[in-house]
Amino acid sequence: MKHTLSIIIGLVAVLFCAETKAQIPAWGLAARPKPIARQSLSSEQDTDLFLSAPTAPKHEVRAVWLTTIMGLDWPKTLATSASGREQQKQELCQILDQLQACRINTVVLQTRIRGSVIYPSKIEPWDVCLTGTFDRDPGYDPLAFAIEETHRRGMELHAWIVAVPAFKVVNAKKMGKRSLFKTHPKLLLKHGEQYYLDPGLPASADYLSAICKEIVSRYDVDGIHFDYIRYPENPESFPDGPSFKKYGKGLSKREWRTANMTKMVRQAYETIKAEKPWVRVSCSPVGKYNDLSRYSARGWSALGTVYQDAQGWLREGIMDMLLPMMYFQGDHFYPFAADWQEKSYGRTVAPGLGVYFLSPKEKDWEWGIIQRELCYLRQMGLSGQAYFRSKFLTDDTKGIYGYLQKTFYPYPALLPPMTWQSTQVPETPRLVSRQRVGGVNERLEWTAQEGCRYVIYASTQQPIDVANPQNIVRVTYDNSFTYSLLAAYYHDYHLAVTALDRYGNESLPLEFITTD
Repeated sequence: MKHTLSIIIGLVAVLFCAETKAQIPAWGLAARPKPIARQSLSSEQDTDLFLSAPTAPKHEVRAVWLTTIMGLDWPKTLATSASGREQQKQELCQILDQLQACRINTVVLQTRIRGSVIYPSKIEPWDVCLTGTFDRDPGYDPLAFAIEETHRRGMELHAWIVAVPAFKVVNAKKMGKRSLFKTHPKLLLKHGEQYYLDPGLPASADYLSAICKEIVSRYDVDGIHFDYIRYPENPESFPDGPSFKKYGKGLSKREWRTANMTKMVRQAYETIKAEKPWVRVSCSPVGKYNDLSRYSARGWSALGTVYQDAQGWLREGIMDMLLPMMYFQGDHFYPFAADWQEKSYGRTVAPGLGVYFLSPKEKDWEWGIIQRELCYLRQMGLSGQAYFRSKFLTDDTKGIYGYLQKTFYPYPALLPPMTWQSTQVPETPRLVSRQRVGGVNERLEWTAQEGCRYVIYASTQQPIDVANPQNIVRVTYDNSFTYSLLAAYYHDYHLAVTALDRYGNESLPLEFITTD
């Protein structure tokens, strides 16, 4: 009954969601913000009932999976020459510019693909996507470059790790001497056309944790995101009988497999937090946790099918955020979204939406399917949304990019703070200097705090209401901001800045009166 009421309330709210009356602060304070106009829809979209969105909150995950396997999202150009390397970098910058422009705040970059990586690892070989050849150095560090450019745009970068799958059988001998096939062959099991880590072996959890430690200790990532941290499809034929015989210890095979995945998650989580407790650990479980009392998962669920106790991981506190892969519609989506919300245990749950299904080359979904799901998730109070995958978003498939930019994300948002890790707010920034720039602008500089970003607010009201996301101008890693004196005077704008620590905790504001 609880699920049914949640679904009814959410659908009613979506049907009657009020017109957004948000105002966007001008980034350079060049003009007074204007209300967002209702997006004009094409003739085939005019029949859709959901033309406006529930008000955007201040804290919301807005994530995109940026896929590197086979260069599906990036890269398109191979780094086999100096010009190819620069083109590869430029391609990534163009994607990040587009994501920033529609106010995405989290880039989930595929960093470990299938037993190969996009950074100079001491554990695994280079992936083929960078140069066209396994274990060939592209001549730069793509992960370091991606972190720098993502941070330059005020967004977070989460390193996406494909956990259990290794590589296809046909690629096993192509990957070089540093591949799992050479270094740890006893950890691998062949299942179908692919090799997998055997989750039943304690050494498999050690291996995954070592990769996590390498990334977190060497790179300024904001998060580690696990994909495929589960048993593979058709697990009945997965050949882990010898491992079960050795390590089962009286458990049923279902209990043992579920415990194996939880142990792998727990060890990885503890390894990451021991290095840097502020790194946000997340995963993308199968979109339906399990059968519900009134709705069947119809044979495909996280816990029931692939032994992925994602809600248990939230309850135990060994996962900070879930991005469930909810690439469904109708009663495959709504009751299961409500279930994730009701079993979040105070952690962050931001369902992943299959925007690739909008493509005529995929399932050719009508636009209203995704729009209804977006409105429902926000109205139900889930922590945000994630999109699979980047190319279908930046290509504006059936208007998804324009809708997010103009209507659903009218102003920036901050990620929900990890209050279970820390509640201590950073110090309020202190003014260092105010300097004229070119006679018509002023540059504000404040004290820099290690590990902090800064949130710039603008408003005609004082004190500035920093709880209102409509006043957010920018999220930046820079401890300075330049604005137009003329625009501030003419429109009577004032500014404020807060410090935002790595856990998402925000300081009290430092306010600037700009018209004195």
